[in-house]
Amino acid sequence: MAPSQRLLFLDMGRGGTQDKTGRISSCNIDGSDQRTILDGLGPGPDGIAVDPEQKHIYWTNMSHPLDNTGSICRCNIDGSNPVTIIPQGKTFTPKQCIISPGSRKLYWCDREGMCVMRANLDGLDVETLVLRGEEEEDRKDHRRHCVGIAVDEGRGLVYWTQKGKSKGDEGRIFRVGLEMPKGETPAGRSDVECLLERLPEPIDLDLDVNEQTLYCTDRGDPPTGNTVYRVNVGEGISTFKKEVLVKKLHEGIGLTLDLKNRKMYIGDLAGSVYSANLDGSDKKLLVSHGGHLTGLALVEID
Repeated sequence: MAPSQRLLFLDMGRGGTQDKTGRISSCNIDGSDQRTILDGLGPGPDGIAVDPEQKHIYWTNMSHPLDNTGSICRCNIDGSNPVTIIPQGKTFTPKQCIISPGSRKLYWCDREGMCVMRANLDGLDVETLVLRGEEEEDRKDHRRHCVGIAVDEGRGLVYWTQKGKSKGDEGRIFRVGLEMPKGETPAGRSDVECLLERLPEPIDLDLDVNEQTLYCTDRGDPPTGNTVYRVNVGEGISTFKKEVLVKKLHEGIGLTLDLKNRKMYIGDLAGSVYSANLDGSDKKLLVSHGGHLTGLALVEID
């Protein structure tokens, strides 16, 4: 029997800094058979990723944004055996996370930490790849806040968003090499490239590696906010232009692509999960009133 696909999505719960009502839920890709996989998550669950090889789910907990009490956890695909792999004090406010299958690394953005990070899948060997600010005053500047992330192992690149202030049209999308240039530091890398700027409020990313197309949710104001848009990031492209695909989201956050079936799945803070074709057509509501939804992931169940 062929494996079935299910969507995983994070609900922040009530959202207080000490709140533990967050949960991981799942459903079929048509929205049916909704279930809770694991509840009682730490405060502010935000990013989620799946390791199909070891059948693990990873998620980030933002916690209080200025207390350096964020963490990253892992459980089995059925929700059993939850453990903390990145403890408090190692990352301020971890946001979207992604697993690179070749290197077996976990990548994530840290909002108030103002950086792009990675570690082994057991939480060891934590590295900072990019650092966008270092002082306490810098944390107040939302233009430095790193949120969404995508990795292209073939080209040796990592992409990320810096969202800017809420609805502020200050958002940007950047990329940089996966490896640090010799003699440089995370705060002073010479290979950082800004692809797009003056975006409403870009959040999560996903990458179609074969088509070299980057997809992004944006929770800013219309007409180009509360949307999903994409941009061609292929070699030789010197002018990057976004194409708006999906509109009328309600604080769009989570995003995951199903490249095999040419579909995208999107979640928003209003509690909705949608599907659409990769060109934005055939948008469908799959889940409503699902909670305060953040990260999304797609998993195949044997």
